[in-house]
Amino acid sequence: MQWLRSLVFTLWFFLWTACYAVIFTLVAGLLPYRRRSQCARYWGSGLLHALRWCCRLDYRVEGAEGLPPGNHIALIKHSSSWETFAQTVLLPPQVWVLKRELMWVPVLGWALKFLHAIAVNRGAGAAAVRGVVEQGKARLASGDWVVIFPEGTRMPPGETRKYGVSGALLALETGKLIVPVAHDAGYYWPRRGLYKKPGTIRVVIGPPIQTAGRDPREINAEAQSWIETHSRH
Repeated sequence: MQWLRSLVFTLWFFLWTACYAVIFTLVAGLLPYRRRSQCARYWGSGLLHALRWCCRLDYRVEGAEGLPPGNHIALIKHSSSWETFAQTVLLPPQVWVLKRELMWVPVLGWALKFLHAIAVNRGAGAAAVRGVVEQGKARLASGDWVVIFPEGTRMPPGETRKYGVSGALLALETGKLIVPVAHDAGYYWPRRGLYKKPGTIRVVIGPPIQTAGRDPREINAEAQSWIETHSRH
């Protein structure tokens, strides 16, 4: 039965996202930017409700009361598809750093442009990092949070890879904080596969990391240690 529930949700996921993207693209040009950001939150919230109802997969958040005032840079563990939409609800109004190939998808790419997403050519090396920093400065100046998956790709539960340095550099150049976000979604919704295990995903929003005057590698090491430790099931 859980396999059937997982299949139904997957079909709904694609249908809801496609329809929402079409409608959003048609009206986004008429909406102020803040309303567009709110629309993204409704999209994510709708998927979370459907996941809870269909697959009996819920979530709980710890540490949200410690979110610092203002807008900053969030580094989120990437182990599932779950966090790609849950982030819209977990954090204040935000823009996402994502692979540029998503911008080429018809309708979806147009919707992402309306949301001021930061597209990255992952093969561009230092140029990609500089692009994130420069675009990130503009997004932060407009009042948005910048959300980054520092691993760059989904990793199996319990595994990680070297964190990209763009978030740490952006924080250093803007005086912003790094907010680490850990979760165990990969244990319930694997990065590859249809099956969603019922249960409750645990999300932990960590204490802000001060960045002023520090080496970006040191900042990354602190963030990675905290995120990986608190992402364990």
